[in-house]
Amino acid sequence: MFSKILIANRGEIACRIAKTAKRLGIRVVAVYSQADAKARHVAFAHEAWCVGPAAAKESYLRGDAIIEAALKSGAQAIHPGYGFLSENEDFAAACKKAGLSFIGPPASAIRAMGSKSAAKTLMEKAGVPLVPGYHGDRQETEFLLGQSDKIGYPVLIKAAAGGGGKGMRVVEKSEDFAEALASCRREAKASFGDDHVLVEKYLSRPRHIEIQLFADTQGQCVYLFERDCSVQRRHQKVLEEAPAPGMSPERRRAMGEAAVAAAKAVGYVGAGTVEFIANTDEARAGALGGSFYFMEMNTRLQVEHPVTEMITGLDLVEWQLRVAAGEPLPLSQERLAIRGHSIEARVYAENPAKNFLPSTGTLRHLRSPDAIEFEVGPGAAPAAVRIDSGVREGDTISPYYDPMIAKLIVWGETRGVALARMATALGEFEVVGVTTNIEFLGRIVKGRAFSSGDLDTGLIERNRKELFPGAAPLRDEVLATAAFAEMSRCEAMARERAQASGDPNSPWHQVDSWRLNDTSHHALVFSEGKQHTAVTVWQAASGYRLRTPSGEFALSGEAGPDNRVHLRLDGRSIAARAVRIGMEWNIFLAGEQHRLALRDELHELESEAHGGSLAAPMPGKVIAVLVKKGARVEKGAPLVILEAMKMEHTITAPRAGKVTEIRYVAGEQVDEGVDLLLLED
Repeated sequence: MFSKILIANRGEIACRIAKTAKRLGIRVVAVYSQADAKARHVAFAHEAWCVGPAAAKESYLRGDAIIEAALKSGAQAIHPGYGFLSENEDFAAACKKAGLSFIGPPASAIRAMGSKSAAKTLMEKAGVPLVPGYHGDRQETEFLLGQSDKIGYPVLIKAAAGGGGKGMRVVEKSEDFAEALASCRREAKASFGDDHVLVEKYLSRPRHIEIQLFADTQGQCVYLFERDCSVQRRHQKVLEEAPAPGMSPERRRAMGEAAVAAAKAVGYVGAGTVEFIANTDEARAGALGGSFYFMEMNTRLQVEHPVTEMITGLDLVEWQLRVAAGEPLPLSQERLAIRGHSIEARVYAENPAKNFLPSTGTLRHLRSPDAIEFEVGPGAAPAAVRIDSGVREGDTISPYYDPMIAKLIVWGETRGVALARMATALGEFEVVGVTTNIEFLGRIVKGRAFSSGDLDTGLIERNRKELFPGAAPLRDEVLATAAFAEMSRCEAMARERAQASGDPNSPWHQVDSWRLNDTSHHALVFSEGKQHTAVTVWQAASGYRLRTPSGEFALSGEAGPDNRVHLRLDGRSIAARAVRIGMEWNIFLAGEQHRLALRDELHELESEAHGGSLAAPMPGKVIAVLVKKGARVEKGAPLVILEAMKMEHTITAPRAGKVTEIRYVAGEQVDEGVDLLLLED
């Protein structure tokens, strides 16, 4: 076994790998960019080396700098994690050339599976079923359009060297093909340095099933069952679970054996995942059956590996380390078994209501559900809740890297128990400083489709009405919490002023709401999105009187430590947390988060006559300007394409008008909030 390894990654996966290494007595070397100097994975390691500036291509993608750090630190092996250099055949080969063990498959296996088109040709020869499509080398637009017309729409364009949903577009009709192809190529080139694509038939309601496999240097290969990763947005996974609902033992065996055949076809070693799509049209009546097709093989550890660990009681990172050190697989196929059910939710800094636009900012407040350290070993009892995270309160979600905050993993004896635990745990997750997908995840978990196991990759789109509900009026409990928190804050400030004053009895230190020619009261206006709600607070003999749009109530309570408040609203007891950042109260109550901006009661609501914005939603690079100065455009017309956080974002016209000024050109970096162009009515 190794005595020291370097982890060529960051964030939660770097922390995850380090945890296992430390448990095994292995010293850990971290690498970091200048933006990550104070990151959690750096603090968690025994030592850390800076490998470059913030941009990933100048740091985490610098294989030469990472190998140099490994050699200088005395590390014997490099674990690439996932993403970055994990599936880079040149990096794997360079590690071997430098005398370092690469904790992953050989470069030849990465090369064989690195190109989706070449991999599918190889799988076809191995007898693994494939989705109808074109996987060849010809890349002319007209040729690919002709192939798509032959296959029949809808089709899926995919980056041949891609992964993680990058460089993928669904095309519904022939006339949309060229534009989608151009966008796909740009994103593929930016993400993988290769704009090669393939085209496949897009199944209307497929299940995304992947098989976790492991192979050692002695020729043994096993599958550690399946994960269902059907719930996706932008072709990226949102929720994963194991085992797959409705999976029969016969189908599990067939898919597992197909995955092993795929691995053996390329001489695979280490952890890998073979991804399949299964056509649910043949499985409506019950157990998952019918046809399934090979999609791709990921030659690395997957983001969702914890659900496999939870149902098997195994530490997959430990298996990686042992296999890379030349040891045989710890268990044979017949000794592997499934116990219970596990679900993973990816908690992201993003705004689901704005097409999952990533959110940047500082984590001003972060509270996660109570987690029990997971145990490993065939007889170990799994924890009910597990948190894998690479950030702490006070850290910044920057525009340079993936905006993941944490992975929330739960286990239960049955899927029903796991669902209940996930719903509860999501309700206990609190984040202030960035917009998150936590409430959206909660709606999925509690929604009819997911809870009943009616899964496919279009689940989110099929259930938009349920998952993206319109704004509802603020409940009295939420308004009462915000009003009580604001009044408590004002009273605390008044006491501080009085104590610091030369005249502590001055009437100017009172907050009794006294007014000339009016009843004493405080008028507060809370805004959530475009919804503005006025409340009135009077001081009473014991506490306050509160008037909301729905009535008048007696309000009293206590403000406790860690921003907690305990209220009594007309006899009802309420426990909540109220966190104030600037002029905004973040209210956490009954599993919900409300961001209430405190407005002056005389504040004039800003005009929304024009609506929309031509400002950059986050820092990024202008990829294309689609209009010229003087052009007349209609509402919704695409104007600028911005690349940020490894994704393309199209800025559209908020109204009809004339382009009077273009402020940035393709290739320029822009800051968040700057106007990209000007539009005259």
